[in-house]
Amino acid sequence: MLGHHYTHTFLETAVASMNAGCNLELSYGIRNNVFMHIPQALAVGNITLQVSRGSGDRELALPPPSPTDILVSGSSQTLRDRVRPLFYTRMRLGEFDPPAMNPYSALDLSTVQSPEHRNLSLEAAVKSFVLLKNVRETLPLRARDLPGKRLAVVGPFADNPRVLFGDYAPVPEPRYIYTPRRGLEMLPANVSFAAGCREPWCQQYSQAEVVGAVGAADVVVVCLGTGIDVETEAKDRKDLSLPGHQLELLQDAVQ
Repeated sequence: MLGHHYTHTFLETAVASMNAGCNLELSYGIRNNVFMHIPQALAVGNITLQVSRGSGDRELALPPPSPTDILVSGSSQTLRDRVRPLFYTRMRLGEFDPPAMNPYSALDLSTVQSPEHRNLSLEAAVKSFVLLKNVRETLPLRARDLPGKRLAVVGPFADNPRVLFGDYAPVPEPRYIYTPRRGLEMLPANVSFAAGCREPWCQQYSQAEVVGAVGAADVVVVCLGTGIDVETEAKDRKDLSLPGHQLELLQDAVQ
């Protein structure tokens, strides 16, 4: 809210957030965050409450309380209401129990990366794909139709695990990462590969590499995009065009 000029200070932001029902903060740091100003807001009594008055609710600003009033004021109750679900959730997670009594403390990679969880992750990925166009029913590619076929996979996202994960994505175990090239090479087809450019900005483009890979192919898979190198939170672009020579790479692949 501060960055968008809704408020002017961390204190104002703390008050607005508390009264809006927010009880978590992705902070700037331990010493420099918004909710560290809650005690100050509580002390001066400028945490406001929504109170019912007949036909509707209105916002009521509490006057500055005396030291004895702070513990019993409406502001204090607002604070308790915001904190209560946080500690309730932590209690349910067993954070205050001895580790031996907490079943979550025994979870390791064998559980997180179990076949059941990996299959569920695969199902979620498949069901979240958005197919914008499917001319002449090209998709899906069926393994039974591919023996003897030549398949080319090209582009900076075709075989670069680092660029496949978006902002705030976890860091997965390398052995569980399947790039488009790695996945397609599991099919019964002759697969050729060319990145064309090694990174999403695609400032240096090898046209000959791409043309050579797709020239004799029956099926061409082009992997393009942006990734966190090009855009991420607080790093927006001015347009939606493909970066660098990626559009040229696409045109060379489909001509």
